[in-house]
Amino acid sequence: MSIQPTVTVQPGMLYSSPVKQKTEAWSTGICDCCEDMGICCFGFWCIGCLMCRTTRDFGECLCLPLLDGLCGGIVNPVALSMRSTMRERYNIQGTMCKDCGIVTCCYCCAWCQMARELKRRRGLLTLTPSAPPPAGPHPMPAGVYPPQ
Repeated sequence: MSIQPTVTVQPGMLYSSPVKQKTEAWSTGICDCCEDMGICCFGFWCIGCLMCRTTRDFGECLCLPLLDGLCGGIVNPVALSMRSTMRERYNIQGTMCKDCGIVTCCYCCAWCQMARELKRRRGLLTLTPSAPPPAGPHPMPAGVYPPQ
């Protein structure tokens, strides 16, 4: 009978991912509400609508901010998670502690800042076609006739 060696470490490769640097700042400051008067007025007159629209534009459920009202605590968890997730997605400088303080003390300003950030990021998005349009005459859709 032969003795089998015991394998304590499985063979394989070790992967290390580089640490993402938070290199960017918010495109506007927390008190720069006048940078976009539309968002400023929307946030002042109907903050609930601004919160829902911002959340939807960020790709989350439209009604998610309404849960903040159900929590009844000092810190609003939806606003805090939205802000920290936005920082992570766009590599914006900051910490969870700062996010918590801003969301607690400057709730409306925090939502306005997030809305301005999303608006700026969408403005920077450029779409390029993956293939050039075909050359030559283009077929007319059914029911559409050229002018005579």
